[in-house]
Amino acid sequence: MSDDINPPVGVAPPAIKSNSAPGSAVPKWEQNAKSRITAGIKKLAKPTLLLKEKDAVEADTRHLVTDILCDVLGYDKYENLTAEFAVKGDFADYGVRINKQLEAFVEVKRISQKLSPTHLRQVESYALREGVQWVVLTNAQIWQAYHVTPVQGQQSEVTLMFEVDLLDENMKASVKTEMMFLISIEGVSRGKLAEFLSAQNATSPKTLKPLLLSNDVLVAIRKEVKRKTKHNIEIKDLKTAIEALIK
Repeated sequence: MSDDINPPVGVAPPAIKSNSAPGSAVPKWEQNAKSRITAGIKKLAKPTLLLKEKDAVEADTRHLVTDILCDVLGYDKYENLTAEFAVKGDFADYGVRINKQLEAFVEVKRISQKLSPTHLRQVESYALREGVQWVVLTNAQIWQAYHVTPVQGQQSEVTLMFEVDLLDENMKASVKTEMMFLISIEGVSRGKLAEFLSAQNATSPKTLKPLLLSNDVLVAIRKEVKRKTKHNIEIKDLKTAIEALIK
């Protein structure tokens, strides 16, 4: 399993590109999906707040999560969602299928309960057992989306895609919509979530660090340092300095 993860709150995704040609309008299906998500978040804000105020039990939280999955994210309750999905001796709260293919697991916690690394490990284990790469952890108010990559045996690498608090008044409605769109039926089936992962990976420390420390880049930086400072620094010393900067 992965190490404990303390995800940042309200991580906003970069601009999400449509599959349409450059310069063309956002496709109608995407506009419709985002309009539904925006309206759904607004409509369910009050029920979410009421559940939080009365410290609703997990069963009631699940009812609200089902509404969000269906009314906001566009999943069909009967075609796409399987409650209490059996996973080799355990049960995930929801298995999500698209075109009969298992795509994700959703784990639900009580609305007043803080989402924790322990909860993440639980749903992560379901994904590993079933070969699923997307998992969602939520208490109805807060939604966290993760990508799970098997590494070796039962080990995995878990990447936080985003976290959004639906009741956060400081977060723009458009940002909430963009984030939730990624895990909507359209976002998953049309490859938007996968595109977002690729964009994250392209600028991750795991990708950038070896590039910054490659010989070609070090040589280029060395030339620029010499041009700026008139000092001809050794490559090994430059590498050490950059390693210290990007620890």
